[in-house]
Amino acid sequence: MIQVRRGHERYPGGDAEAGIVSRHAFSFGPHFDPENLRFGALVACNEERLAAGAGFDEHPHRDTEIVTWVVEGELTHRDSAGHETTVRPGDLQRLSSAGGVRHVERNDGAGPLCFVQMWLTPQEAGGEPSYEVVRGIADGTPYAVPRAGALLHVRRLADGERTAVPDAARAYVHVVRGAVRLGDQRLEPGDAARITDAEGLELRGLAAAECLVWEMGPEPAYG
Repeated sequence: MIQVRRGHERYPGGDAEAGIVSRHAFSFGPHFDPENLRFGALVACNEERLAAGAGFDEHPHRDTEIVTWVVEGELTHRDSAGHETTVRPGDLQRLSSAGGVRHVERNDGAGPLCFVQMWLTPQEAGGEPSYEVVRGIADGTPYAVPRAGALLHVRRLADGERTAVPDAARAYVHVVRGAVRLGDQRLEPGDAARITDAEGLELRGLAAAECLVWEMGPEPAYG
């Protein structure tokens, strides 16, 4: 089964006066929707746009795997475990909040910042926080988030190029840029497809495209 959610259907959020514009794919904050709480391990897929100098002040997380993909600009990350990094387009950031961590996310650059941030529920609660940045992740190289039992595939497709959607209990496709075709559906930036029991499916590039594709098991027992 394929369920397509369009970018314009996302829940609005953020604080425009503070230079933050957010678009949420799942129930988030004041936009509570009991029918849209999660898909597999994925509980958030947020598109964030931060003006120069804007950011999220220090705030806590626990028992969440946070994966961030920068689309444009530079993201400054600082956390209570002592990590301070700048994440750029093509870099993949993962923060495993585990038993608890606090962090700051800011646009300290001169231009606009756009990033996609995805939250996944771990299979077990607690543990020690961890942090990683993969610089310039290669196209098609799967990135494992073992605590959530999930793999992320970054795919960049030229016009007419095809790639298989992983055969999995749950697959989630988020279009970052360009356009792709999945079955009889055209997907454009901000659109997403939630696929249950994926088998024999493929994405076809309709214009130079970049997609984030999650490969996941069924709903996790924890959470």
